[in-house]
Amino acid sequence: MPLRVTFVAAARSSPLLAERFEDDRPLDQAGWDEVQRVVRDLIPLAAAELRYCSPTPRSRATGDALGYTPLVQLALRDCGMGRWRGLTLAEAMAREPEAVDLWLADPRATPHGGESLLEFIARVGNWLDTRPVEDGGRIVAVAEPSVIRAALVYVLKAPPSTYWNIDVRPLSTTSVTGRAGRWNLRFDGVPTQPTRA
Repeated sequence: MPLRVTFVAAARSSPLLAERFEDDRPLDQAGWDEVQRVVRDLIPLAAAELRYCSPTPRSRATGDALGYTPLVQLALRDCGMGRWRGLTLAEAMAREPEAVDLWLADPRATPHGGESLLEFIARVGNWLDTRPVEDGGRIVAVAEPSVIRAALVYVLKAPPSTYWNIDVRPLSTTSVTGRAGRWNLRFDGVPTQPTRA
């Protein structure tokens, strides 16, 4: 049986449009409320042999609130955004519109002086590939939505531009199975029974 890694997206710390690059703010009240609404559904993931999280306050708080007591993994940090750290996309666009356009168009570009999208995807993929492999082993990792998007691009061997087309909602789960270099995306939804007419 292959290794299974389930990513849990951290609860939010601000409305979507107010998200900041490398956001290190704690959970806001809405984020705490969201965790309380889903805790019963996500607590079974605490049975995983290994439990990790991104180093952000909201990832750690989400993992702790769900009973995971996760270990912080620096490799699961958000994309390094250099001088744009702490800015919203709109603020970066207002300051450096051509640089933002370049960054959005070229996955190798680092106009902010930080990490390129390709480097970010490779870092997250390397973390995934170096997980201890035990047949039937289970891992849970609470991470920022951006980290999960990077992992999915890596797992699917998709073009880097796919990163911009993946929507990861707070407290959603995404599972991948396999081992280094051979990963599959897994959908765990419970099939619904057809209704009778």
